[in-house]
Amino acid sequence: MLEIILLIIVFIIGIYFGSFFTLATYRLPKKENITHKHSYCPNCNHKLGVFDLVPIFSYLFLKGKCRYCGNKIGIRYFLFELLTGIVFVLFAISLNVNVLNLSVNTIIYFALTILYFASLFIIAGIEKEKNIIQKSVLIYGVFVAILYMIYSYTLNHDNVYAYVIYLLMMIILLFMDIIVLKKKMKYSYTIQILILILYMLIFSGVYNTIFTISIAILSVGFRRLLLKLNGNKSKVVKNETKVPFGFFLCVSNILVIIISNFIINYTIIK
Repeated sequence: MLEIILLIIVFIIGIYFGSFFTLATYRLPKKENITHKHSYCPNCNHKLGVFDLVPIFSYLFLKGKCRYCGNKIGIRYFLFELLTGIVFVLFAISLNVNVLNLSVNTIIYFALTILYFASLFIIAGIEKEKNIIQKSVLIYGVFVAILYMIYSYTLNHDNVYAYVIYLLMMIILLFMDIIVLKKKMKYSYTIQILILILYMLIFSGVYNTIFTISIAILSVGFRRLLLKLNGNKSKVVKNETKVPFGFFLCVSNILVIIISNFIINYTIIK
């Protein structure tokens, strides 16, 4: 019973995070404040009330429309919130948490991974909509990676030398992307993908990151195959250089982490 209550709480936390992710996905590319600016309808700009901001339930109660202008709200917001709640619950279950025996280590790991998932959700959401990887989220990732390294070294007593190398490479590539390429008015998607992979190496480890990249490549190939089978070959060629690989990386990495936790925590090695 206590486990069910815990999972309900985790789900509620997840859908509220999902609501924030949808806000961040919409505002960050527009360079709008995501913490202090009040939520508003993008169609009529009316400030939203408390009952307009309850994740999932507000959408269902208002039948997918704005209370003030009647404009339809994209179902992707509802699905994003629901998916986030489900992912949070699956992640909690994958840890095989015992409510009566929660350790500080598990709580901190859960919190840090949620912060990590937050960055992946936002990166994936923005790239799916705008076909870009948001630099500010990658910078946020550097700070999350530092927190994770401190946790790994102090509580798990892990060897973090490899993490330090990955982090330094992330910072160097970010410097190149933000300072050097900005002066030349260039956008390097490849560098940002490399930063994202280094970020995943810190949180996921080498094997899980390799699995992540493999699944992402297979997903891109499967997507292209489906488009060809649907007779959209011209569309595939046109968008060949705009495949949202970062989106597939983020989604794949979340799945790999959850699955690997299930394998580790539910497999009894005799």
